Amino acid sequence: MTIRIGILGYGNLGRGVECAIRQNEDMELVAVFSRRDPAKVTTLTGVKAVSLDDLAAYKDKIDVMILCGGSATDLPAQTPAYVADFNVVDSFDTHAKIPAHFAAVDEAAKKAGHCAVISAGWDPGMFSLARLYSSAILPEGKDYTFWGRGVSQGHSDAIRRIEGVLDARQYTVPVEEAVAQVRSGSQPALTTREKHTRECYVVAAEGADLARIENEIKTMPNYFADYDTTVHFLSMEELKRDHAGLPHGGSVIRTGVTGLDKEHSHVIEYSIKLDSNPEFTAGALVASARGVYRLAKEGKSGCFTMFDLPPAYLSSMSPEELRKKLL
Repeated sequence: MTIRIGILGYGNLGRGVECAIRQNEDMELVAVFSRRDPAKVTTLTGVKAVSLDDLAAYKDKIDVMILCGGSATDLPAQTPAYVADFNVVDSFDTHAKIPAHFAAVDEAAKKAGHCAVISAGWDPGMFSLARLYSSAILPEGKDYTFWGRGVSQGHSDAIRRIEGVLDARQYTVPVEEAVAQVRSGSQPALTTREKHTRECYVVAAEGADLARIENEIKTMPNYFADYDTTVHFLSMEELKRDHAGLPHGGSVIRTGVTGLDKEHSHVIEYSIKLDSNPEFTAGALVASARGVYRLAKEGKSGCFTMFDLPPAYLSSMSPEELRKKLL
């Protein structure tokens, strides 16, 4: 059976989802939904663009709606709202607020009898699974997560929401000395500030108060307040010339010990290097859409995360194929 997908929000992530669906033969993209005038939205694959005002007409035409808004202000409102009419997937990535977001979506999803998967992507998402697996295998140990060097879509979006900011890119940069300490197995106690720095490249509107913008960035809770943050102001031309790409990556490392006397040490590392952060995140969203579709077919309702999806539910392969090819 073909899974009918809708995309809500057509920025970098939405375009990534559009491309990812083309690589999954069991899926069909029905439409892209946008707050913009559909006549002014040109999709990459020619699929039709539809106004959000007409969303209700698609309630029975879409199996899973993939929400591609930002975590700062879009998804906290959109996911609980749209799960009333659709099974949904989002990439909400404000770690500290995931429990509250889950609770809001779970209540709305159960009320509507629909399913939602939130916080799908690579972190949260694939990195979360790596942390779960490695901590289960090495219960006596420590987890370390390093992000970057790369552009964070969520953090860049948060900067763009500041008054007077026209555009921005934010790079998360691991502190190499900290990475080396962790890989040695020494299990250092590292503060948030000791593990990463943040570099921000900001295009401000003419006449904007640069000092205010810089202060708002550096003091923003959950995003920048706990990090050494550098803010660079530059022109739109310079931003497009030098920071047009959206690379990212990182590592999840767990170090632990085993043996009667804890005499053996181990290091588990899962790492990724991404040429396109949104396109990789899109791949995780599309795989999760398959999972939420299967949950819904089983009659489930409520909110779920990638922790709750059986690994086989992410794949288009049958259980027999998985056992033959991947086990």
